[in-house]
Amino acid sequence: MKLTGFPLLAVSSLLLTAAASAAIRPHYGGTLHVEIQAALTSLDPANQTASSGARSVLALIFDTLVSLDERGQPSPVLATAWQAAPGNQRWQFSLRGGVSFSDGTPVTPEAAAAALRRANPTWKVMAGQGTVTIERDAPAPDLPAELALQRNSIAKIENGTIVGTGPFAVGRWDPGKILVVTARDDYWGGRPFLDSIEIDVAKSFRDQMISFDLGQSQLIQIPPEQAQGAATQSRPLRVSAPVELVALAFVREPQSPQDAKQREVLALSIDRTLLNSVVLQGAGEPAGGLLPNWITGYSFLFPVNADLTHAQQLRAEIPQTSLWNLGFDASDPLARVLADRIVLNASDAGLRVQVTNKADPDIRLVRILLASLDPHVALTELAKSLGMPEPRLAGDSADDLYHAESTMLQSQRVIPLLHLRMAWAVSTSVRGWGEDRGGAWRLPDTWLAKP
Repeated sequence: MKLTGFPLLAVSSLLLTAAASAAIRPHYGGTLHVEIQAALTSLDPANQTASSGARSVLALIFDTLVSLDERGQPSPVLATAWQAAPGNQRWQFSLRGGVSFSDGTPVTPEAAAAALRRANPTWKVMAGQGTVTIERDAPAPDLPAELALQRNSIAKIENGTIVGTGPFAVGRWDPGKILVVTARDDYWGGRPFLDSIEIDVAKSFRDQMISFDLGQSQLIQIPPEQAQGAATQSRPLRVSAPVELVALAFVREPQSPQDAKQREVLALSIDRTLLNSVVLQGAGEPAGGLLPNWITGYSFLFPVNADLTHAQQLRAEIPQTSLWNLGFDASDPLARVLADRIVLNASDAGLRVQVTNKADPDIRLVRILLASLDPHVALTELAKSLGMPEPRLAGDSADDLYHAESTMLQSQRVIPLLHLRMAWAVSTSVRGWGEDRGGAWRLPDTWLAKP
């Protein structure tokens, strides 16, 4: 019987639907080509300087006992369950069975405990029957979230070679140049779709853009200040929440009341809104606090607006100001522009600040990536990066967190300036792409569409 009219249309629709489903169905195979700016020279997660690219790369090779979900809540990874003794100083973690390192050796409680001891020499870590127990010198209510930090990855070093339990194994490693990882068929969480990922490191933004436009790479890192330009050129971008703090960090406490007042003048003189709109092209947010508002909900309480009139009034009360040397990362073009702007703002308020390449400046312009989606752990890690005392958190409420952060700011050791977003250009051939709010990739479920 001849099909005509609506029956023929229905059959055609079914055929098109089936073809479309086949086209978008995930499949195994292929190599993803990635380029990042970070100069990755070590694969040891315990010795890493945090950067978005390095963090995402190492997560391909190593697992932690615990991870954090989108709400910053601990989720099982290599640990399936955990419990704390009264007082939160002693924690026991039950390990997942059947997990092996990429060299085929099993992950035993002894191996997990050894990895944690190496990353945290002051911890008391003991192996049990299918468990790892951690004792701390003081109550540690956020220990599960702390174990999600990359430095607490379960890694094994043997004969100078480091291996992990992650979904990919190291296939080729030329420090500072290239890393190739291959999918593990025996990964406890299931084999990744991709066969391999080739990562070129220490690549300039210009070289990354050329490679991406020529189709030689499918994933590249976009500096925050270049994100708007990349978007206007119709490149597909993925942008994170604000996850990187830009701040001025003083190397020591205020040495006198005049020194403290001079720091207040500097904080009031800096036009954060202009820095964000002009230098960053709106790629960040002006910051009055250390943690971004999306993670705390109260950051808007810290002032961000410049007040040049008040700054000049305070400056008039200082008989003699000090000349401050401002240091920054000379390899970071954004840092240089920001430093020059800060010097101009300071001069408008009557302060003397000059940029320097000396090893011991009075002030450092720093960029610090948020270490955790847990606000308590994130604040503690920020304090470590700034060389400040660990904040004292009386409890786990928002009020306790706000008080701890306010205390850090009142020390006048740090002046927050901006919170930056991470940006990546991702080829349309990359499917199943995912990232957390902290900007870290999720590549095990990523696959490449066939041409």
